Amino acid sequence: MRKDAVKKMKKEKMMKEKTVMVGGAAMYPSKNIVENAVNSEDHTTLVAAVKAAELVDVLAGEGPFTVFAPTNEAFSKLPEGTVETLLKPENKEALQTVLTYHVVEGKWNTKEVLKMIKRGNGKAEIKTVSGGTITVWLKGEDVYISDANGNSAMVTIANVNQSNGVIHVIDTVLLPKS
Repeated sequence: MRKDAVKKMKKEKMMKEKTVMVGGAAMYPSKNIVENAVNSEDHTTLVAAVKAAELVDVLAGEGPFTVFAPTNEAFSKLPEGTVETLLKPENKEALQTVLTYHVVEGKWNTKEVLKMIKRGNGKAEIKTVSGGTITVWLKGEDVYISDANGNSAMVTIANVNQSNGVIHVIDTVLLPKS
């Protein structure tokens, strides 16, 4: 089959997929976490951080992963200079820890998260890939995540399915215990 025909078939398949709009771009379930995230205008800081931390291959890997993805606005809430400092090559290990604190092994959509919260009588602790713990809970009908320092992030867009997991967009950067 010619390359043009293959491209056309792939494009038609993507058009039929149930996509979610994030940062002005359609997120395709047939693409992996990295392939989708690079198209989101709301996640340019996260993508730059993933590249600087040399985690692209991991997040483009088989997974499955659940990623709580902070927006550019979430990163802008951090104290001035924090992002720039973390992006320096000498701070790569710290940046990797912060980023993997937003990643959980497995594909956990909202339905699974809500079951965990119910089983935990209103809260559920989840171990992250970094080895830290985050806590998920409900405030009204909104899902929140608290980090080890007591900061809370609200899930603003849930269940953005990927070929290797799921993304939940959050409004605050989660920070592991330092």
